[in-house]
Amino acid sequence: MKQMNLNDRILLGEGYTTEFKQAGTSGLGREICAFANASGGVILIGVGDDGRIIGVNNHNGLKSEVQNIARSSDPPIAVEIESIGEVLCITIPTQNSKPYSFAGKFYIREGASSMQMSRSEIRDFFYLEGLIHFDESPCRKFSMENDLTDDVWTAFQKRARIPTDMAPFAALENLHLIHEGQMTHAGAWLMARDIRKFTPSADVACALFMGTDKVRILDRRNYNSDIYSMINDVVAYILSKINIEYIIRHVKREEKPELPEEALREAVVNALAHRDYRTTANVQVYIFSDRVEIVSPGGLPAGMSKENLGTRSVPRNPLLFATLYRMKVVEHIGSGIRRIQQLCREYGIGEPKIDTSEHWFSITFPRSGMGYRRDAQSQPESQPESQPESQPESQPESQPDSLALRIARLLQSGPLAKSEISTGLGQKGVSGQLNHVIRMLLHEELIEYTIPEKPTSRLQKYRLTNKGEILLKYGDGESTTHD
Repeated sequence: MKQMNLNDRILLGEGYTTEFKQAGTSGLGREICAFANASGGVILIGVGDDGRIIGVNNHNGLKSEVQNIARSSDPPIAVEIESIGEVLCITIPTQNSKPYSFAGKFYIREGASSMQMSRSEIRDFFYLEGLIHFDESPCRKFSMENDLTDDVWTAFQKRARIPTDMAPFAALENLHLIHEGQMTHAGAWLMARDIRKFTPSADVACALFMGTDKVRILDRRNYNSDIYSMINDVVAYILSKINIEYIIRHVKREEKPELPEEALREAVVNALAHRDYRTTANVQVYIFSDRVEIVSPGGLPAGMSKENLGTRSVPRNPLLFATLYRMKVVEHIGSGIRRIQQLCREYGIGEPKIDTSEHWFSITFPRSGMGYRRDAQSQPESQPESQPESQPESQPESQPDSLALRIARLLQSGPLAKSEISTGLGQKGVSGQLNHVIRMLLHEELIEYTIPEKPTSRLQKYRLTNKGEILLKYGDGESTTHD
C-alpha cells in the first residue's frame, strides 16, 4: 500500500474492511480473527479514531508481535505487514480455512466493529461455509420403529437398488443414512410419508397463473411426500400445465411438450437436492403463459459462484445428493446446469435464465409458441378448500393486512432476518411494502429486534412479541382469504 492509498483509506474512515488502532497490540487478535472470518480487511496501527495519523515507534518489534498473534489463532491466519511512514499497516487477505478463533472464541466483523459470535451464529456460520451439512445431522423426529415401516423400506430398497437379502439397518448404515442409531435428515427426507413432519418447509408449492404475472391464480398444488416422489409429481404437474404439440406420424400420434421433460426434471432435481433445508421457505414452481420459474431457497453453496455453474459441483447436501445419484435420479454429478442448457439447445428453444442471490436460486424456462396444441390453462384442476384461489401464496404485495399475518406466521418458527422473511414469502428481494409492514409491526410492538441496541446491524433479525403471538392466534383466521 502506498502513502496515497493509505491517505485515501483513512479519509474513508473505519468500516467493514478498515480498523484504526492508536497504538499497541491490545485486542489485535480479536480484530484479525474477525477480518479473517469475513472477507478480509486492513488494520492501521498509529491512526486515531478520528483519522489523525499519530504514528508508532519500533515497527520491527510490533511486526514480530503481530505475527505471533496471527499464528496463535486457530488455525493460523496469514497476514501481510508493512510500514508506511509512521503507520504500521496489517492486511488480512481473504482466508480459505474459515472459521477462525482466537483464544477459544470466534469473532465476526459487524459494521465497523468486531463482535464475538453467539452459539447460534457460530452454527449458522459453519453451515454457510459448508463446514457442516444439515442433511448429515440426526433427525430426532424420525422414529425407526414407527416411520421405517415395511412398505416404506420396500419402496426405498427398490429405488436405491439395495439387495433384497440385506437387512435394512445394515444397508442404511453402509449408506451413511443412519448415524449412531439415528436416521439422518437425508434418510428421513427420502423415506417420508409427509416430509413436513421432519422439516416443515421441505415441501414444494406449485401454481399456475393466468397471463404473465401473479394477479390471478388458476390452480395450485402442494407436494409433501418423500423427495423421490415429489420430483416425479412436480415434473408431472408442470407437464400437465404447459402446451403439447401433437405430431402425427404414420397414423401414430406423438406428443411433444413445448419444454424438454428431461431439462425440467433436471431443474426440479437441482432445486430439491441443493436447496437450503434450514430456511422456512419451500421450493416454489410458477407457471405463467410465457415462462416456467423454479425457485429454491438458499443461494449458491460455499465455494461456488455463478461462473462455476455447469463446470463444478459443490453439493449443499452431499449425503442426499449421493443417495439420489445411487437412485439414478441424478445421472451426471456436476453437470446439471450444463445438461439443462444442452437439452434446451437440442430441443430448439432458448436457454433458461439463471438468477442467484444470497438467499435464493431460480431458473426460468421461456415458453415457446408451437403448432397444434392443447391449451393447458383451459383445464385448471380443482382448488383444495384449504387454499383459496383469490390470491397465490407468493403474492403478498396486494394485501398489507394479510402480509402482516404471514410475516407473523413465519416468525412463529423463530427469529428471521429481513431477507429470510422475503424468501419465506416467495419474493425475490426485499420489497418496499415489506419494509413498510415490518416498520408498522415494530411500531405496533408486534415484533421486535433481536439486537435492539443496533437496529441496522448486518446480523439483525426479527422475532414475535407476546402481542404478536396474540395477533397470530386471533387475527389469522380473519385474513386467510387474502392468502
